[in-house]
Amino acid sequence: MSNKSRFLGIGSYLPKERLSNDEVAAKWSLDTSDEWIYQRTGIKYRHIISEDEFTSDMAGHAANNALKDAQISAEDVGLIIVATTTADKTFPSCATIVQAKLGCKNAFAFDVQAACSGFLYAVAVADEFIKSGKIKYALVIGVDAMSKIVDWQDRSTCVLFGDGAGAVVIGSDSEHGILSTHLYSDGKVDILCTNGGVGTTSSSGYICMSGQAVFKHGIEKLADVILETLKQNDLQISDIDWLIPHQANVRIIEAVAKKINLPLDKTVITVNQHANTSAASIPLALDSVKSKIKANDLVLLASIGAGMTWASVLLRY
Repeated sequence: MSNKSRFLGIGSYLPKERLSNDEVAAKWSLDTSDEWIYQRTGIKYRHIISEDEFTSDMAGHAANNALKDAQISAEDVGLIIVATTTADKTFPSCATIVQAKLGCKNAFAFDVQAACSGFLYAVAVADEFIKSGKIKYALVIGVDAMSKIVDWQDRSTCVLFGDGAGAVVIGSDSEHGILSTHLYSDGKVDILCTNGGVGTTSSSGYICMSGQAVFKHGIEKLADVILETLKQNDLQISDIDWLIPHQANVRIIEAVAKKINLPLDKTVITVNQHANTSAASIPLALDSVKSKIKANDLVLLASIGAGMTWASVLLRY
């Protein structure tokens, strides 16, 4: 039996509508500017889902691209996990809707909700199923339509988010693949949430955030989980070939890289083009650089999200 699970295929999808900071300010009559947004976040653009498009549609497009990259069919997939905060419906799960759209008739499917850390949570779960030998191929999708849950009159939050999807096909490998996964949460930290929910207000609510607290917490927890991951694998910072962090704010990414003494040229940054796409953030960034990652490269994925949740996945490419 193989002792590792490996990313065999990677795919992504972004909605057609792409808005610059100035276009967002003009469309929703916001008292802000490109300079104000970019200086504080590093964000220049974000993609916005159309009215007739759903989270499951974005997930399906990204998944199809990952299946093509892995060169396997939908019927080969034994497990589908969708990490999302913005599922099409309260139930059924987004994953089962995607299953039907893809024709993965041999898979079982469910959602994971860990906000921006959801993709890495889902990868960790799929990793265990693959290593156990219970399934041959898993499809893990990170997808969010954050434009559906932002208050477009709140300039402090609405400019930070975008929509998109990323997916990976995971299978077994005897040499390369996932070396370790690390998942954490702290439910006592309530600095990023929505002001509603099905069980409280019968609606999703809008995103509310304590910006400075999230900034500080993000730097601390991302740095901690990166260093702990390396320590548990007897590795040094210099061993990392690629750091792919959650893409929330370029200032957080820069501060983390500085804190752990990692050269910024080893850090993947796509937040300038996509904004914060929540669970889609890391797989979108991964897909953007997959052609540059070489065999045997050490890749570290790290995320921070509402909950608060934080996580890492270390893999040998």
